[in-house]
Amino acid sequence: MDIPNLSFEFFPPKTPEGAVKLRAARQQLYAHRPQFCSVTFGAGGSTQDGTLHTVKEIAEEGVAAAPHLSCIGASADSIRNLLRRYRAEGIRRIVALRGDLPSGYGIGGEFHHARDLVAFIRAETGDWFHIEVAAYPETHPQARTPQDDLRHFAEKMRAGANSAITQYFFNSDAYFRFVDEVAAIGVDAPVVPGIMPITNASQLLRFSEVCGAEVPRWIRLRLQSFGDDRASILAFGREVVADLCDQLLAGGAPGLHVYTLNQAAPTLDLLRDLGGR
Repeated sequence: MDIPNLSFEFFPPKTPEGAVKLRAARQQLYAHRPQFCSVTFGAGGSTQDGTLHTVKEIAEEGVAAAPHLSCIGASADSIRNLLRRYRAEGIRRIVALRGDLPSGYGIGGEFHHARDLVAFIRAETGDWFHIEVAAYPETHPQARTPQDDLRHFAEKMRAGANSAITQYFFNSDAYFRFVDEVAAIGVDAPVVPGIMPITNASQLLRFSEVCGAEVPRWIRLRLQSFGDDRASILAFGREVVADLCDQLLAGGAPGLHVYTLNQAAPTLDLLRDLGGR
């Protein structure tokens, strides 16, 4: 199966050993010709230098790189300086996010919403950057209502974003409903599904609770039934996620954005499974 607009997400490694492993993982994944690779940004800017360094490496390897840029708690000058640095490196794509503050901080800085950041990037750099924003098919965990969440998404797009990447999910109906709902309010930009390979049951369930991603009951129960049987978890996870991707692509999703967690094998397995269908 030929997957259009395939992209991968990485996070900045924290150790020299992690950097070596990530370089090796990237080289394996590049064989699938990603449209771009994004690099996450820590809460409150905690991995700013790591993000920049990783983005530069990816660009030097001949692949388009897209740094995550979070704005909450940041000043206009700090964001302006980051935009200048990325532009100087020839980076043409940014993932613009509100972001979360480290524990113990209140809302501060000059930006309170992702739409403010998108508008600022456009005002500062014109059309230099392709701007990606986040989308939440199952509703942002901090949104007051699903309607508020849709309105906030539309505001980000109208502020100048080009396309969106979703939080991961395991129910294709949620994605297609979201796309239909944003189209109904006049947003027709591409919304690319974010895909999370299932490799660690406890980690997935814990992280999903935090970020508001719904793990359907049948998947949760099956994962819990495997206990510490990692082989069964991996086999079941591969089947679930490949089936999900099949449904998404068959239904017209414009691409796939895979959250690699800096590992090549789970993503390669997924792409191999899809390629054989």
